[in-house]
Amino acid sequence: MHTGFEEMLLHRRSIRKYSGEKIPEEKLQMIVNAGLLSPTSRNRKPWEFIIVENTETLAELSKARTHGAAMLEQAAAAIVVLGNSEISDVWTEDCSIAMSNMHLMADCLGVGSCWIQGRLREAADGRTTDEYVRELLGVPEKYRLEAVLSLGIPAEAAEPHRKDEIEEKKIHREKF
Repeated sequence: MHTGFEEMLLHRRSIRKYSGEKIPEEKLQMIVNAGLLSPTSRNRKPWEFIIVENTETLAELSKARTHGAAMLEQAAAAIVVLGNSEISDVWTEDCSIAMSNMHLMADCLGVGSCWIQGRLREAADGRTTDEYVRELLGVPEKYRLEAVLSLGIPAEAAEPHRKDEIEEKKIHREKF
């Protein structure tokens, strides 16, 4: 038995090669809305999103990690996800849920995406990724970087996952 949700999960892949085509504004707004509609601890909604579409800024943003962010140079857009550590001690979890929902919505809309972890990572210039992004985008001190979601129209189709790839040995019942 397959559900539509399971089918979506099997087909969703991280996309790192983009066509260069602009993402329609309506789709970009739907992706952001998926983040804004995410569940959050105590309804605190500690996240802030910065949408980046400027090609020069995307190129600079691609240097925010020593590796793993190069696709931003070719991306049509990126969503930088920040958390307010002053209003929630679980901002990382809340921001991760928002990232995941935006990732899934992008796939539903035919937009490729890739999660670029920012928290606890290092930029090419030796600073933390958080410090690099903070300076590049003018992020206030009380916000912490969780991740960046690269977005673009896929340049090629990725093979879906197969149901037989599911690692059921990772499931434990009652005890480990």
